Amino acid sequence: MSEPGRIRIGTQGWNYTAWVGAFYPSGTRPADFLGLYARAFDVVEVDSTFYAVPAAKTVRGWAERTPEGFTFALKMPQEITHERRLRGADDVVAAFMDAARELGPKLGPVLIQLGPDFLPPELDSLRRFLPCLPRDVRFAVEVRNHRWTRPEVLAELLSLLAEHEAALALSDGRWIRRETMTELAGRPTSTFHYVRWMGPNRDIVDYSRVLFDRGEELDTWTGALGRVATKGIDIFGFFNNHFSGHSPATARDMQRRLGQRPVDPSTLAEQTSLF
Repeated sequence: MSEPGRIRIGTQGWNYTAWVGAFYPSGTRPADFLGLYARAFDVVEVDSTFYAVPAAKTVRGWAERTPEGFTFALKMPQEITHERRLRGADDVVAAFMDAARELGPKLGPVLIQLGPDFLPPELDSLRRFLPCLPRDVRFAVEVRNHRWTRPEVLAELLSLLAEHEAALALSDGRWIRRETMTELAGRPTSTFHYVRWMGPNRDIVDYSRVLFDRGEELDTWTGALGRVATKGIDIFGFFNNHFSGHSPATARDMQRRLGQRPVDPSTLAEQTSLF
């Protein structure tokens, strides 16, 4: 029998001033956000790398402000995925990977987020792109159009991802039905799953508190992820503020449902003297 997979839950980003008082201790400076975040969670998805290849100095700073064992999941730059559409992007991929490797052992999965207009007829672009990626880094591919879930298309996509040991990112958002995503949790294409809780819309602007009860949705995901973890599949899961309003609280809720012991934000105040 295989060992159970490790489930690591975090949020999408850490740099939110609205979290001060609700998650970070009152008066916390932005420069201290990441260090405090890393005392509550051991993994985070970095959204800023989607907009540009980060400077090596910036990436080294992230690594220096987090403890041993912390993991960063990075989004591949949009220049590669959205502008060049996975074609003729070797130079940007090389620059991005050079920067990402500044994290050393803290480098986790890289998310290849494809746009809603990236459709099945472009599958050949992904087919040519995946073999060019380094083999020592884990990659997950996110599709954002329901056409990818047509049985014959989905079968081809899953087969391609499995061939290159890449994961299909499971996203709870407005693009593909939740039931489809949770069913696909039982059909892994790699040794890990990458889960993103995005929420149904972008109307939420108050990130300081939970605004919507997503208990039913979390129950569904808890069952799906619990079952796949027993098969030895590791799981990286990240909550967006738009899922329920305040992603740190929702991430802690999910940790509890999975039998983990969340860090109480009130204890973070005890650590501020260390900065």
